[in-house]
Amino acid sequence: MGALAAKYGVCVTNSLRAGILSGMDFQPVERSAKAFQQSLTSQEIASVCRRAFGDTATPVSAVELGTGMYNNIYRVALAGRERPVILRVAPHKQRQFRSERRLMRNEYATQPWLAVIAPLMPQVLAADWSHQVIDRDWMIQTQLDGVPAPEHLGTYPRAAWPVFFRQMGAIARCVHDVRGPRFGPVGGPGYGTWGEAVIASLEDIAADLDGVDLDAADVRKVAAAAAHDRAVLDQVTEPRLLTGDLWTVNALMDPAASEPVITGVVDFDRAWFGDPAADWTIRMATAKQDERTAFWETYGVLDRSPAAKWRARVYQARHLGAIRLERHRLAKADAVRDSYGAMAEVLAELA
Repeated sequence: MGALAAKYGVCVTNSLRAGILSGMDFQPVERSAKAFQQSLTSQEIASVCRRAFGDTATPVSAVELGTGMYNNIYRVALAGRERPVILRVAPHKQRQFRSERRLMRNEYATQPWLAVIAPLMPQVLAADWSHQVIDRDWMIQTQLDGVPAPEHLGTYPRAAWPVFFRQMGAIARCVHDVRGPRFGPVGGPGYGTWGEAVIASLEDIAADLDGVDLDAADVRKVAAAAAHDRAVLDQVTEPRLLTGDLWTVNALMDPAASEPVITGVVDFDRAWFGDPAADWTIRMATAKQDERTAFWETYGVLDRSPAAKWRARVYQARHLGAIRLERHRLAKADAVRDSYGAMAEVLAELA
């Protein structure tokens, strides 16, 4: 083949690649042309694999997983490789909200800070922000063992569920104990004070809501309240690492264990440095008084001072604004409408 390639160059290479593609089992998720997530083609996936693993990389199958709501996620099997890999592809730049800009790059920057839970996390095998192969950021990771917690936790009696949430509390505690150099998203921009970071985040969310013709007045009122009492936010002086999105949906479990066992955690693209109480994990742990209260047995006691309670209302408003954007992206009009009532309740408590 070497002599032929030297003589005929790219023609031979393209013929071989066409043969590779024709044999790939490609299973994308079918979506409308207006959907936020847009699948790659089989040719694009093959090109990504060649960029990551060399020109001889041969994808045998590529199955798009429907579990992600932001990135496109594929389980890719490669010839000669024992285990499949996970390919994650970010949305096109023009589809990304200001408050969600370059989330994949943020996750990549977060990896060294998450060394404390490295055994639970996938390893990054390749990443490419150049847009030379496809016009989107992408990252390839190892595939973790386990099944998604939302699919498996319910197979255990509810009496066993606290075991799961105690593990979740221990993982969150490990992450929150990591000290950062500044406030804000791990990949930047950085802020000198916590108040600056929170207010900037609220302003970005409000700008995004404006951009999709949704009323952002309530988010701006929260931002104004946060600015007025910024000294309360600035009582948080030590940046800690926040997971950004850790809860059951981003946990994997051992399918054969006699009791719930978390085997992996994924999707840290929203990680930032700040007040641990602002983390999505804390919001979910406090949302209901059910089996999840076991979370606190390993995490520790949450600050219940008046200042901490006021900050928690600001954090709740920030979560609600982000949820509104996500529900809009997913075309869930009823959930978008409901977010205004929930935000009004938070604003009444902030007044």
